[in-house]
Amino acid sequence: MNKNMKIVLPGGAGLVGQNLVAQLKRQGYTNLVVLDKHVTNLGILRKMHPDIVAELVDLADRGDWEKHLASAEVVVMLQAQIGGTDYTEFERNNITSTKNVIEAMRAHQVPYYVQISSSVVESVADDWYTNTKKAQEEIALASGFPLVVLRPTLMFGWFDRKHLGWLSRFMRKVPVFPIPGHGRYLRQPLYVGDFCRVIISSIEHHTQGVYNISGLEEVNYINIIREIKKATKAGCWIVKIPYGLFHALLATWALFDKMPPFTTQQLAALVARDVFEVIDWPGIFQVKATPFAKAIDETYNDPEYGSVVLEF
Repeated sequence: MNKNMKIVLPGGAGLVGQNLVAQLKRQGYTNLVVLDKHVTNLGILRKMHPDIVAELVDLADRGDWEKHLASAEVVVMLQAQIGGTDYTEFERNNITSTKNVIEAMRAHQVPYYVQISSSVVESVADDWYTNTKKAQEEIALASGFPLVVLRPTLMFGWFDRKHLGWLSRFMRKVPVFPIPGHGRYLRQPLYVGDFCRVIISSIEHHTQGVYNISGLEEVNYINIIREIKKATKAGCWIVKIPYGLFHALLATWALFDKMPPFTTQQLAALVARDVFEVIDWPGIFQVKATPFAKAIDETYNDPEYGSVVLEF
């Protein structure tokens, strides 16, 4: 395997991208290019990895950034709008940017493509994120490139600014941590470190197909919160509150926060009772899965990355 192959990571300053860069470098890869429009998170990446190319660009606009795909051997499409209250942002970041990257790949004859999709494409949820991720995946599959589509479930790990990462920081600041309803909502959380090793395996073997990469352990939401509390040694009380009240609190929060960390749409997805397919991805990709409790401990207690947090 050529460790100097050029790997381009559109949207690479987010959760998966930051972890992927760290994992690729640990495995000896040296020619990495990250294209992202988030000023703060790109700055974090540059500070930790000054030896890679990291350019501030908006992939929803065609431009000079396309030159970086020249001589690239792999593009890993990580760009995604996950939360927010403006549909236009979902459309630009999940759909338009994907079309632009694929056109740039076509112009520069990039031979292999990794599309980071999401388990929500098979979800019963009906929201902006779900619908635009479905469209994004359809665009990738129609591109004609040799590619792999990876559909992860809810992820957690180093650099997590949303989801479990935000919850962990919130519980360390408040005396009471609210849980919507009974809290027994089935989750299949996926450790981003394991997911990055799946991506690297795909790059090295040019794996093709569509794969649902779900967390192997089924964990109730309230038990996830308890495990985070244990790992972070937070002193808050975990208290269940009625679902309707929880929903109203989130709606009120969104009136004062343009980018709320948790939205009413995400709350609806939480209680949607989705159960995602579990395949033998450790066997398929030759990756050893990390047990959930160990992964949570590594996430919050790693001496190098455990305290680094990205911005919303």
